[in-house]
Amino acid sequence: MKDMNLIARHWHHIPIDEVTELLETDRERGLDRFAVEHRLEAFGPNTITAQQGQGPLIRFLLQFHQPLIYILIVSGFITAFLQEWVDSGVIFGVVLVNAVIGYLQEAKAVNALAALARTMITEAMVLRQGEKRRIPATELVIGDIVFLQSGDKVPADLRLFQVRDLQIAEAALTGESAPVAKNHGLHGHETVLADRRNMAYASTLVTYGQGTGIVTATGDATEVGRISQLISAAEALATPLTRKISEFSNVLLYVILGLAALTIVVGLLRGQTFVDMFMAAVALAVGAIPEGLPAAVTITLAIGVSRMAKKRAIIRKLPAVETLGSTTVICTDKTGTLTENQMTVQEIVAGGLAYTVTGTGYNPMQGRIEGEAEAAAASTTSTSTALLECLRAGLLCNDSQLGEEDGVWQVHGDPTEGALLTSARKGGLGPETVVASPRLDTVPFESEHQYMATLHDAGAGNPRMVYLKGAVEAVLARCENQLDALGNPVPLRVAEVHEAVEEMAARGMRVLAMARKGMAPEIQEIYHADLTSGLVFLGLQGMIDPPRPEAVAAVKICQAAGIRVKMITGDHPLTAATIARQVGLYNLGSIHGDGVSVLTGAELEKLSDSEFIDRAEDTVVFARATPEQKLRLVEALQARGQVVAMTGDGVNDAPALKRADIGVAMGITGTEVAKEAADMVLTDDNFSSIEAAVEEGRGVFDNLLKFITWTLPTNLGEGLVILTAIFLGVTLPILPVQILWINMTTAGFLGLALAFEPKEPGIMLRPPRETNSPILSQSMIFRITLVSFLMLGAAFGLFSWELSVGATLAEARTAAVNAFVMVELFYLFNCRSLDKSIFQLGFFSNLWVLGGVVAMTLVQVAYTHLPVMNRLFQSAPIDLAVWGRTGVAGVVVFVIIEIEKRLWNKKKSDKNKPEGDRQ
Repeated sequence: MKDMNLIARHWHHIPIDEVTELLETDRERGLDRFAVEHRLEAFGPNTITAQQGQGPLIRFLLQFHQPLIYILIVSGFITAFLQEWVDSGVIFGVVLVNAVIGYLQEAKAVNALAALARTMITEAMVLRQGEKRRIPATELVIGDIVFLQSGDKVPADLRLFQVRDLQIAEAALTGESAPVAKNHGLHGHETVLADRRNMAYASTLVTYGQGTGIVTATGDATEVGRISQLISAAEALATPLTRKISEFSNVLLYVILGLAALTIVVGLLRGQTFVDMFMAAVALAVGAIPEGLPAAVTITLAIGVSRMAKKRAIIRKLPAVETLGSTTVICTDKTGTLTENQMTVQEIVAGGLAYTVTGTGYNPMQGRIEGEAEAAAASTTSTSTALLECLRAGLLCNDSQLGEEDGVWQVHGDPTEGALLTSARKGGLGPETVVASPRLDTVPFESEHQYMATLHDAGAGNPRMVYLKGAVEAVLARCENQLDALGNPVPLRVAEVHEAVEEMAARGMRVLAMARKGMAPEIQEIYHADLTSGLVFLGLQGMIDPPRPEAVAAVKICQAAGIRVKMITGDHPLTAATIARQVGLYNLGSIHGDGVSVLTGAELEKLSDSEFIDRAEDTVVFARATPEQKLRLVEALQARGQVVAMTGDGVNDAPALKRADIGVAMGITGTEVAKEAADMVLTDDNFSSIEAAVEEGRGVFDNLLKFITWTLPTNLGEGLVILTAIFLGVTLPILPVQILWINMTTAGFLGLALAFEPKEPGIMLRPPRETNSPILSQSMIFRITLVSFLMLGAAFGLFSWELSVGATLAEARTAAVNAFVMVELFYLFNCRSLDKSIFQLGFFSNLWVLGGVVAMTLVQVAYTHLPVMNRLFQSAPIDLAVWGRTGVAGVVVFVIIEIEKRLWNKKKSDKNKPEGDRQ
């Protein structure tokens, strides 16, 4: 194109032929390869330039915007004013290191989310060189011919020239809440954007129908590109747990300030100098602040997201990481999630006769159609007429393609349609049949109508034929006749059809009905109104999609974990119940899986709100549910206090996905609407990936809880040491700079290793965590308090002992510091599991812990014996006997906590025993 300013034109008021000419394209063939390459070079890829957001400096400065950091900064300035240069330098150093860690981890988390988002590339169906092909939307150029259908995100700005009942939701662009009906007529030059019905704009969502258009703008030149700030808001990184930690930090802030003030008052009353008491207050403040907690939370969540991605679960919204761990109900689709998504037609009923189709999968060479004795006795020609028409309907009324790639037969499109293509090939109908009956028009499948129809040219002088396939109820309602064994139209025998359907469904098959209707030769388009009656019923095709073996295992794991699994499907109730039994879904109290309750959408419609809630809780399978009913199901389960995960892949699933606590979209078969409404996207569409993600979510929360349980005793213990010294009127056993050393080095070398802790055995054998439960249980609060006082005893006891045997003040303080470190080091092994002994887990099951222990030991030796460290931190070398005593303190605490675990476990076990069995 010569005119580089075309992107600025108002395309809505230009006739389509002129648009085609201006953009130098061809509506019948699309662009050729060289035109595409030239335009990509001229206009760039179809992407919106990422917003700059906050600059690195602002993001770094925001790391200091935390209440507890304020205390450290003020303490640093005051100690500098008092010319305590080393203390001031270390305090500021700790603040800086904490800010750098937070900045790097935030950048890493944001980059990780961006990288994961890039893996979910939007695709577009385009016409190039006369062929339809699916390409990444980023490769679209001006002049491309793009096809739209229900569920698609519009990939670029388009001037529409062909539409069929097309409706597009443009709320993100115009604020119009209801979907807008589109057309291909002309509009005035001054028509506002919201009224340009012949345009489709990038990032809007097709909710109904289909259409075709010419790309008029890409990337930043699109309408949405100009206001991209409205649709590219960053995901909030705050989660329920981090909000609780933030609240805890605010409470801690006031507690620390109160205790610091109390320390100064008590010291002054005892005759101490203000400077000494202020330094003691600083020591108390820096000791009580868990400096490593923010970094630990960020890193643990980031590791959890990364682990889930490896399990084929992409987390779009971070709160999902935590919520997954407390999921109580999973409402899952059947096809492709619980099953293999490789449909195979196994039975056909046509002309009143039944046929068996052998073979499995999509290979048409493996298997054939075999008739019953009754069919074999009938005229071959007449039987073939009825059967072939049923097969022809499945072949022609079909948007998928069957082909062989590298020796493997694959379907590009819907698996159900793939099964129909395979059965047609087995019956002798192949690509030549499609060529002989070119398609003229299509009524695409919509959940509202439950069928798809296509109009075909049967040759000069012949009536045109509509072939229709869909749900049995929807097709039969439109039929008046059926083909008999001789291929002649006879009155429809509805009871016989339903009997055949139920027999197929009882064997776990999905059943589709086929029909046809002759149309006048001049008919070019068809509408729903043309298909309300007058059709001829052709037959049934029954297919099965076998359960995934890994899904069967995952369902058992979920049930053992206290998570109930419910199936929501559009299939026939009998089909759904059969598959439910095969995968192990059953009612509460039916441990052998022989009780599967099924509710249909029609039955749900008749229930009152209270009845709906009761039945939603008790029912396992929901068949033929409408989008509104899926949403009501989620709300009904939540009304009973359930934490609901809902899977979905279609446009009609989006409301329920958004309302669910965890919306799970399918990455392969899912529409863009479903993906955007979801919290998590499965890259393999497999139910077992949901179970794996729930398991990872529980592991993430466990590791956060382990770190909190490990780090808080140190902060509380340091505060107790300072308070004890003040109230006893003795010298401080540890100085502020030494407290900072303990907190930062142990958090970095020891505590963060807990973020890499593997999931404990049996993590999926316990019930879900209640969402309103506090972070710390009573047993954990008791343990934290116990370890804090043990640290107080170890540090204060060793400090006093060393002074009593003639050690210098620096040596005694060094012993106290090492006592803290050694207790933390051994207590770390206790915290690798909050209820199991380390001997059950094994010392070598987390090598990060062992590496951290070695590193921490070396660093502490340097702290104790290197002269430069002695000058900076007022430490002093100590002999092996003192090292031995600090080590004994750590071992003693380790043993005490292991005993405490056993006692708690025994108490819990006795509580759960029947009263007559208690000793």
